[in-house]
Amino acid sequence: MLVLGIESSSMVASVAIISDEKIICEYTINNKKTHSQTILPMIDEMIKMSEIDKKDIDAIAVSGGPGSFTGLRIGGALAKGLGFALNIPLIHVKTLEGMAFQLYGTKELIVPIMDAKRNQVYTGIYENENEFKVIKEQTPQDIEELIQELNQTGRKVTFLGDGIFCYKDIIEEKCKVEYTFAPSHCNMPRAASVAALGLKMYNEGNYQNASEFLPDYLRVSQAERERNERLKHGNN
Repeated sequence: MLVLGIESSSMVASVAIISDEKIICEYTINNKKTHSQTILPMIDEMIKMSEIDKKDIDAIAVSGGPGSFTGLRIGGALAKGLGFALNIPLIHVKTLEGMAFQLYGTKELIVPIMDAKRNQVYTGIYENENEFKVIKEQTPQDIEELIQELNQTGRKVTFLGDGIFCYKDIIEEKCKVEYTFAPSHCNMPRAASVAALGLKMYNEGNYQNASEFLPDYLRVSQAERERNERLKHGNN
């Protein structure tokens, strides 16, 4: 079975194709180019280099949020278009779960943190020593509240994600439990991890058709918040 993974929830643009047994190819870029410029050309190049026929792809695993509203819309729209064109199912992989799934075999709590602005992060708590477990579902949370929660567990923590760069000083000051930061090759969202978790979910019967897929933003966009605020005060 072949699964195409698409990750576009952050600055990172990443695509991959995996089989039941191995990663066949992965293309990841982390710069300021927009995903509308990168994702589709990356998929085309990856398919050419790996000499895979698009018709042989069995499912598409896509990072479904939270994250960048624009990035999620681009990745989701592309996945839906390919799903319709190839008549194959989509697998909605939660962004934080896709990130945490990279760290296999650790006894530590895995805590991805994505910058959500205003001193908040998108986060969740996971274990992945022998099997992947969700301890706390992904949610937006104040970074200091998260650290207090982790302090109460008494367990060592591995942090990963772009929130490290924004809130490292707060973590170093407030975190009382032993902790570490994941190294650069596994601290950002990657399509191979999305595809691998997607394959696991597919085998468990957890997938949908392209028309059913919707991103999970976890909160409304800034534009929507501003519009609601204007409506609240009687302004159009």
